[in-house]
Amino acid sequence: MTQPSTPPASGTVSWSDAVQDALEGDLVTALAYGTPAGGCVVIPVSPTGLVDRAASTIAVTTSLAFNGKLFHILRDSRVAMAYHTREHGFATAGDFAVVQGRAEVPLSPSPEALADLAPRVERFLGAVPSGRFWDWVLRDYFDNRIVIDIAVQRVVSWPDLHGEGERTVAGAEWPGVPDTQSAPAKGTAPRVDTRKLHGQVTKLSHQLVGCRGADGYPVVVPVRVVGHDARGLLLECAPGLLPQGARRAGLTAHSFGRQAIGLANRVCTGWLEVDGDTVVYAPHTTSGFAAPPVKSVQMFFNGVFAKQGWRKAQREGTLAKLAQLKDEHRADRPDGVAGTSTTT
Repeated sequence: MTQPSTPPASGTVSWSDAVQDALEGDLVTALAYGTPAGGCVVIPVSPTGLVDRAASTIAVTTSLAFNGKLFHILRDSRVAMAYHTREHGFATAGDFAVVQGRAEVPLSPSPEALADLAPRVERFLGAVPSGRFWDWVLRDYFDNRIVIDIAVQRVVSWPDLHGEGERTVAGAEWPGVPDTQSAPAKGTAPRVDTRKLHGQVTKLSHQLVGCRGADGYPVVVPVRVVGHDARGLLLECAPGLLPQGARRAGLTAHSFGRQAIGLANRVCTGWLEVDGDTVVYAPHTTSGFAAPPVKSVQMFFNGVFAKQGWRKAQREGTLAKLAQLKDEHRADRPDGVAGTSTTT
């Protein structure tokens, strides 16, 4: 059962204090965005409490060196952020919340925004190493960082982190159940080693699945990987969280320590089938990493990978490609906000 929607007033969305607690205090959340084929990718992020309740916006940061997701978001600005764990954060409320909205992607860093971000980074992630060596190592990681603002359209929450209990919707009305999608041309069967993947994801504390909702916005729900067979990974979740039928979907599993040290994740795309209480996920792609639980080592590799990514972006003209994509999709929308794809 769903509680009635709370209509936006003067272009804003009003959400509960419990949801606000999660938005302000969760250390790690899950960002979901769509793919051109009608699927969804879910990745762990650290938004450092970026929320403006009065303006109905949330935000997340990323380095332009890690720009793959920006292409997807510029094609379709509908995104979602799942606030699914209180682990090592500052929030105490027990709610699971999914915030859906339109993302605005700047293509150049704002010195003012980065200056405002610095104390948030230190609060959530600890002091940043400094000195001549560290300033050089982390320069591209921090100096090329942008803040992606997300204009909130809908907030969906449950009074339990597993998604149990009555669903509450604030903002735009809940769109109902999405239609079943057509099977991919290459088929729906697993394309990676399911047994190996099962071993990898079950070692990680948090597991979530994301798929497109009926109105195109991603929907993210907590799941448990409980087994595997020839069809794929076998999942469990709270009743009613996942729509019946079949569709493209993303799965992520991750874990982290204090100040997000010792990050480990596994991000998948694939095919989800829900038939009654039976939930099967057939993985088609998978990637991930495990960082050592030592902050200096993790920061060093963050900096090295950012340097490599930034040099590659400069070499391949990535920023020009992103700018062209942003202009194309802004022109397609009457309100001028980038991101227009409606592929489902």
